Amino acid sequence: MSNPFKKNSDDDKIEEQIATAVGEADVVAREDEKSKAKEEDKKDKENAKTADNPSDGPKNPADNGLQEKYDTLNNQYIRLAADFDNYRKRQAQERESLLKYGAENILKKLLEVLDNFDRGEKANEKIDDCEKVKESFNLVHKQLINVLKKAGLEEIDAKGQEFDPNFHEAVMQTPTNDYPEHTIIEELQKGYKMGDRVLRAALVNVATKAE
Repeated sequence: MSNPFKKNSDDDKIEEQIATAVGEADVVAREDEKSKAKEEDKKDKENAKTADNPSDGPKNPADNGLQEKYDTLNNQYIRLAADFDNYRKRQAQERESLLKYGAENILKKLLEVLDNFDRGEKANEKIDDCEKVKESFNLVHKQLINVLKKAGLEEIDAKGQEFDPNFHEAVMQTPTNDYPEHTIIEELQKGYKMGDRVLRAALVNVATKAE
């Protein structure tokens, strides 16, 4: 009869096989962990490289669309900037030309008046009649006034008007009961304007209340 507490050789073999299998499994597990660690380390390095050099990594289609929109808007901006620069240069040239030649038309018309003054001066050498001289002077003066009016010149109303500091300059004040107070009773020098702009205020004598 065998002893139940005594191990037989078969049990020892089984335990030895189990231990060997466990050891081998442990080695495989450790190798697998090392392999996974290497793979993760490799991925981390690739991700870091991609972050440092985005152009080296795969491009998102959405990024491509944004780049195209950016390029389109940038080209439009460049064209607009060039167009605006050309417009600015044209405006500067036109302003310079206007300042330089703006009075050309009015001067051409005034040349006709000047010609008439020259003709009148020559004619006066042979004329003794003062009335004819006066008539010639009035014609030339009227021609000059017409030229200036066509250019936009306007006389400022003064005599009989109420004093307006925007258009009149009071150089005299006369106490009187013959005119309402602040009425212009005499124009000492004509005033002129062009549109809403006063070129020269009229010099006037203004009535004040008599004491």
